[in-house]
Amino acid sequence: MATKKSAKRGICYLVGAGPGDPGLLTLRGKECIELADVVVYDYLSNADFLRYAKPDAEKIYVGKKSKDHTLSQEGINKLIVEKAREGKVVTRLKGGDPVLFGRGAEEAQELSDAGVAFEIVPGVTSAIAGPAYAGIPVTHRSHCSQLTIFTGHEDPTKPESSLDYAKIAQADGTKVMLMGVERIADIAAKLIEHGAKPATPVALTRWATTARQQTIEGTLANIGQVIADTGFKAPAVCVIGSVVLERDKLNWFENRPLFGKRIVVTRTRTQAGGLSKQLADLGANVIEIPTIRIEDPEDRKGFAQLVMDSHTYDWLVFTSPNGVEKFFDIFYKLYADARSIGGVRIAAIGPGTAEKIKQYHLAVDLLPEKFVAEGLVKAFKDQEVENQTILWVKAEQTREILGNELTGMGAIVDEAIAYRTVPENANHEAIVRFKEEGADVITFTSSSTVEHFLELGLTLPDGIKIASIGPITSETLTKRGLKIDIEAAEHSIPGLVRAIQDHYAQ
Repeated sequence: MATKKSAKRGICYLVGAGPGDPGLLTLRGKECIELADVVVYDYLSNADFLRYAKPDAEKIYVGKKSKDHTLSQEGINKLIVEKAREGKVVTRLKGGDPVLFGRGAEEAQELSDAGVAFEIVPGVTSAIAGPAYAGIPVTHRSHCSQLTIFTGHEDPTKPESSLDYAKIAQADGTKVMLMGVERIADIAAKLIEHGAKPATPVALTRWATTARQQTIEGTLANIGQVIADTGFKAPAVCVIGSVVLERDKLNWFENRPLFGKRIVVTRTRTQAGGLSKQLADLGANVIEIPTIRIEDPEDRKGFAQLVMDSHTYDWLVFTSPNGVEKFFDIFYKLYADARSIGGVRIAAIGPGTAEKIKQYHLAVDLLPEKFVAEGLVKAFKDQEVENQTILWVKAEQTREILGNELTGMGAIVDEAIAYRTVPENANHEAIVRFKEEGADVITFTSSSTVEHFLELGLTLPDGIKIASIGPITSETLTKRGLKIDIEAAEHSIPGLVRAIQDHYAQ
C-alpha cells in the first residue's frame, strides 16, 4: 500500500532569486522557499534566503562558476527531476531571473519531458537592477529609449559566433552585457571594429545590489585596461552607452554613510537581524557571527510559578527584551486575558525593552534616563517602594546591583530567572569570511557577547574598531584588555548604529 508521502505529487519551482539584495526577492519567491522540502541553490543566489526554508528542508548547493562546477547542468537537471518524482516540493533558486541567460528554460524542458509539474517564478534581473544600484538608468529620455541585452559568456574570438557583433554595435540605445568580464577587452574591440565609437562610456558593477558592490568606469577603448589595472573580477554586469554619464548624479547606493564597511554582529541569531538590517540599510557589509543563544532557565517550573503570581506584585521590572519575551511566553500559556496581570506597575531598563513590552499591548510606567541598572535604580528613588513587592525578571547571570539597591530602599524583591545565555555553535562560513576578509568594526551588545566571542579564539584584525552598546559592556571589554573605539551615547541598538555612523561621519 502506498504511503501518503509517496502518493504526494511533487513539483519544482524555478525561482528567480534576484540580483542579491534580500529585499529584491519577490513575495512569490519567498513563498516557494517556505513551501520547499528541497532547496537547490546556485552561486549567485543569496544564501541568506535559506533562512526562509523549513528547518527540516534539504538544502543542496549546486553553484557554478567559470571552470568550477559543483554539479554539471545535466546533474542539476537530473537532481531536480529525481527529487520532485519522490513527491517533494523542490525550489530551485537561480540568481536574477531564471530564464534570462539562466538556463531556467532548459531545466523547465527537462521537467516537462519527465512529466513533473513545475512553475517558473520570474525574478528581478541584474541587467536592470545592477545598473540602477550603481546610479545608471538603462533607459533615459535624454539618452535613449532602446535597450539591448546580450551575454558575454561566449568567446568573441572563436571562428563562428551566435552573437552578431555588427548588429549589437550598430543598435541604438543602451547595451547591457551579462557575464564575460574576462572577455570584455575582446568584446569591446569587436564592437569598435563593427562601428561602435571608442569613446562610448562603459561601466561594470560587480556583486550588484549587495554591500560588496563595486563599480568601475571607462570607455570601449580603455575598459580592458581599467579591468587589468584594478584587478576587477566577475560576477559583474556591464553597461555600455551614454546613460553611464548619469551615475555622477544618481549614484545613491554606493554613497550611503556606511557603504563598504565590513561590520561584525555578535548578537544571537534571532536578534541579529534587527541590528544587521539597520547597518545594512546604511550600506554596511554585515558579517553575522552569533556568539550566544538564549535557552530556558534550569528551573523552568519555578519561573512559571512566579509568572503565575505576577499579578500579586506591586512592580514588574524587566531588564532585557529577552526577559519580556520569555515572561509573556509563559504568561499567555497560563492566562487567556492580558487583564490577568492585574494592577501591577511595569518598569523597563531601556527603550528596546519598553518597545518589546508594548508589543504585548501593555504600557511602561517607569523608564530611566540612562538605560543601565544604575539609571533604573535612580528612577526608583523617586518612587515610594518601601515594603512594596517587586518581581525582577532577569537573566541567570546578571549584575546584582538592581536587586541589592531596591532591597536597600526597603522593597521586597523576588528574582525570576527567565533565561540563560549559552555559547552558540560557531557559524563556520562567517568565521572563514572574517578570517579571510577581516572587518572594519565589531559590535558588542552585552557582556556575554564579549565573553563568548573571545572564547572563539579569533584574532582581531589590525585596525578593527570595537563598538560597545554601553558602559557595562565597555567595562567587560576593558577588563579583557580591549580598547573601545565607539560607545553608544544611548545604550540601545539604534544608539549603537548612530554611534558607528557618527564615528565615520567625523
